[in-house]
Amino acid sequence: MIPVIDWSRYGAAPDVVAAEIGLAFRETGFATLVGHGVPEEVMAAAYDAADGFFALPAAEKARIAIDITNRGWAATGTERLDETSGEVDAKEAFNVGWDLPPNDPRIIGGEPFRAVNRWPDLQGFRDAALGYFDAAHRLGVSVQSAIARDLALPPDYFDGHFDAPMATLRFLKYPAGDGGIGAGAHSDYGSITLLSTDGEAGLQVLGKDGEWLDVPFQPGALIVNIGDCLMRWSNDLYVSTKHRVLRPKRVRRSIAFFLDPNPDSVISALPGTGAAKYPPISAAEYLRSRLDATYEVPA
Repeated sequence: MIPVIDWSRYGAAPDVVAAEIGLAFRETGFATLVGHGVPEEVMAAAYDAADGFFALPAAEKARIAIDITNRGWAATGTERLDETSGEVDAKEAFNVGWDLPPNDPRIIGGEPFRAVNRWPDLQGFRDAALGYFDAAHRLGVSVQSAIARDLALPPDYFDGHFDAPMATLRFLKYPAGDGGIGAGAHSDYGSITLLSTDGEAGLQVLGKDGEWLDVPFQPGALIVNIGDCLMRWSNDLYVSTKHRVLRPKRVRRSIAFFLDPNPDSVISALPGTGAAKYPPISAAEYLRSRLDATYEVPA
C-alpha cells in the first residue's frame, strides 16, 4: 500500500509529517504527495515543453544527444534500466541538469557532472524546464528536511548537501505498444525522486511479497520515492524499492526530478544509524557507477 501524505501540513506539524514520510520510506520506499506546492501552471508548462520537444524530428533531437554529464536527449533503445534481464527500455527522454553558464569555475575546473545544459531551439522550452526544476528542487530540499527530522537529525542537516546538487529533471515519453516493458525493473540512484505522471497506467512497484503493485494515479499529486544513495546514506534504515513501467496502451508521459547530492558530498552512514554497512563514497562516484551500467546497451 502506497500512503498518501498531505505535504501542506508540514509547516504546522513538521514532526507528524516527517514521521509519515519516515514510515513510508522504511516500508515501501514510496509515497504520494498532495498539497506539495508545485504550481499547476508550472507543471502544465513543463508538459507542454516536453510535448514540443518529443515532436521534433529525430535528427534534430540527436544534435543534443545525451552526454557524459547526463544532459540531453536519450533516444528510444539506448537505455537498459533492468541490469539483470538485458531488456532494453522502450522510452525516450530529455535530461536537464543544474543550470550553469559556460564560464562557471566548476565547469572550467572539471567538477563532475558540471556542464552547460543542452537546449533545443524551441521558444519557451528553457524557461518552462527551469521553472519546474527550481520548484521541484525547493520541494526536494524540504522533503530532505523531513527525512532529517525522522532520523533525529537537525532539520537543516542536508541543506549543505543539496545547495548545488547533481539533480536531473527528466522528461519521459513512452510510446504505445502491445505488451512489453517501457522502463525495466530498477531502483533509482539518488536520494529522492519526485515524479509527475499524466494518468496513463503503467507504473508498478514491487511489493515485499514479490508481487507487482499498480501505483494509483491522483491528479496533480507527485509520487516521491527514495533512491539507492539515500538507502546507503541511511545505513539501510530506508528501503529503495524496485519499480518498472509497463508498455502503455496509449502514449504515456511523465516528468521525473532526481535529487542527487552535491558531487563532493560524502555518502557514509548518517549519525545514529549504527555501524556502517558500506564504505564512504562521494556522491559523484556513486552516480557515475550507476549511470555507466544503465547506458551499457548491447549493439
